[in-house]
Amino acid sequence: MDKRLDSFPARTPASAVGPELFLEVPPRGGRRRAVEESLRAAIRDGRLLSGARLPSSRDLAAELGVARGTVAAAYEQLVAEGWLTARSGSGTRVAAGARAPAPAPREHAAPRSSAPRHDLRPGRPDTGAFPRAAWARAMRHTLREAPADAFDLGDPRGRPELRSTLSAYLGRVRGVRADPSHLIVCSGFTQALDLLTGVFAELGAGTAGMENPAIGDHVSIVASRLAVADIAVDAEGMSRAELAASAAQVAVCTPAHQFPLGTSMSPGRRAGLLSWADENLGWIVEDDYDGEFRYDRRPIGALQSRRPSRVIYVGSASKSLGPAVRLGWIACPPRLLEPLAEAKRRARPTSPLEQLALARMIDSGDYDRHLRGVRVAYRRRRDLLAEAVRSRLPRARVLGIEAGLHAIIELPAGSPDEATVSAALRAASVDVHTLGDYLRPPLGHDRRRPSLVVGYGTPPTHAYPGAVNALVGVLRRLDAA
Repeated sequence: MDKRLDSFPARTPASAVGPELFLEVPPRGGRRRAVEESLRAAIRDGRLLSGARLPSSRDLAAELGVARGTVAAAYEQLVAEGWLTARSGSGTRVAAGARAPAPAPREHAAPRSSAPRHDLRPGRPDTGAFPRAAWARAMRHTLREAPADAFDLGDPRGRPELRSTLSAYLGRVRGVRADPSHLIVCSGFTQALDLLTGVFAELGAGTAGMENPAIGDHVSIVASRLAVADIAVDAEGMSRAELAASAAQVAVCTPAHQFPLGTSMSPGRRAGLLSWADENLGWIVEDDYDGEFRYDRRPIGALQSRRPSRVIYVGSASKSLGPAVRLGWIACPPRLLEPLAEAKRRARPTSPLEQLALARMIDSGDYDRHLRGVRVAYRRRRDLLAEAVRSRLPRARVLGIEAGLHAIIELPAGSPDEATVSAALRAASVDVHTLGDYLRPPLGHDRRRPSLVVGYGTPPTHAYPGAVNALVGVLRRLDAA
């Protein structure tokens, strides 16, 4: 055997049952001394921590390709020096305190936390409400029952179990009409929008009409490949007239609950948007980001149900479960299926195990039970916010339908501008967004009243009343000034 290979560990024998240990032993010189020095260096460098168990002398000798007596002698020497301990039944371990103490760090003033005390940013759920027990049950079931191919990447459209479950679930709760073969599972709405934008560009689309106001990150994703036409939104929804005048081939919208205005697209605008798609062979991307959270009445069905050949329905688990569960889904018209599946194949994969866990949660009823619970909690939060504004800020108004995880507070005429209000809230450690944060450019900024976009999902339950009191307290002082 070429002795130059001796500096690398040999394959651990199949009979070895103890821990593995990587040591480099030079090909020449005293082997026992080399083993001793390698172990000392590993302990000094912190690669072997106090209490760590070492392989038996037999296993380490086989791994290093040296005689067993060489390793045994090295162990005995390091035990004598206090680097190791050896006890019957416990094996050989790194001695407590064997590592040389690190130099004391230089003292610096502790950095001040920049995180606000009261986080009322919109679009975020209460992560404290994550259904840990249900998710754990679903994941245990997945790990126990998943087929072997679940540990591979598999079909780029996603696991067939989740696509089948989602097809039934979305039809039941949102009226979506989608065969499982036309569903594509992705890693949340952001990836879905990126995939769709790329496919539209490949198919020759040049312009996408996007609601104004809208989330800036979403606009940036679309603008990376397509021109973006700003389409005004009023109390009825996206303007069909502006969309038609823009010559856009794609419309991106939030029909059920416009973000951030909080309105629902009127029946007339829905019909007009579908007519635009039919007449212009245009595509509609329906972002149904919180369609399961309607509190004052039954949710309005998805727009996709009326025209599945022209509307691409996109949903995700980021609001219902939490942003850490990176799962979204696209109900895809047949014309887009092949290019979209290919785009997903080239993109970042989506965890098959999480897909199976979500399918299990839905099939077992745990997902519906979780939604019923958080729906009640979020409605109470919205009611508390609305009552605080009504009783303590009678000249302000809470706008938007009773749905989702945010509301608009329109401040009274004569209030300071949004920048001044935002600065006063930051000074009180209250973090909210303004409506102007979502306008491109600030259309009608001089005509509209200053408005805040307040999220009521983020604070933990015990902290929410205090956050509302802090918010309303600052606004009340500004109103009285």
